[in-house]
Amino acid sequence: MDANKSFSSGQKEQGDTWYVDNYVLLKDYYDRTISRIAARCVRSGNIAMEEYPFYGYVLDVLEEISETGDYILSHPDLYSYVEKRIAGGINTLKKNLNEYKTELKNNASPEMIKQDKDELKKMKEALGAIDKSEDPTVGAGMSMDEVVDKLLQQNQKQVQPKPNSSSATQNGNK
Repeated sequence: MDANKSFSSGQKEQGDTWYVDNYVLLKDYYDRTISRIAARCVRSGNIAMEEYPFYGYVLDVLEEISETGDYILSHPDLYSYVEKRIAGGINTLKKNLNEYKTELKNNASPEMIKQDKDELKKMKEALGAIDKSEDPTVGAGMSMDEVVDKLLQQNQKQVQPKPNSSSATQNGNK
């Protein structure tokens, strides 16, 4: 059976149970991977797990778990199979899935997080609106014009001759 067909159909088919089995395997794989990476981080000088060079892979696995879990939740015909495969059934799946999604959201880069249509609006509200249409350096210290003016003034000070007796001597030698 074609996996794309079962993914898009939503009908109860034998192949759809693959998603439940895959979720269970991914969850187990994730737990084992986290344990292994934690041990490697300790051996690497007790670095934070987020500093581990391949931590992005962990986030990728979390994203896969989340997508698979969402698929299962959107297909109630799979709930009876979930009850057989996952201790605690659908409620445990929902609880664990929320934890995984929270973990993913807290650690993923902005590019990884699926954006909702109001994301930009929410970010502007949280950060405060700064109109950068006239000067893109607003709020970042000196503007480019100010930097250039300051450099020109410093340059002029270095080039201008200092008033001293040398000019008077030059006039007297003529």
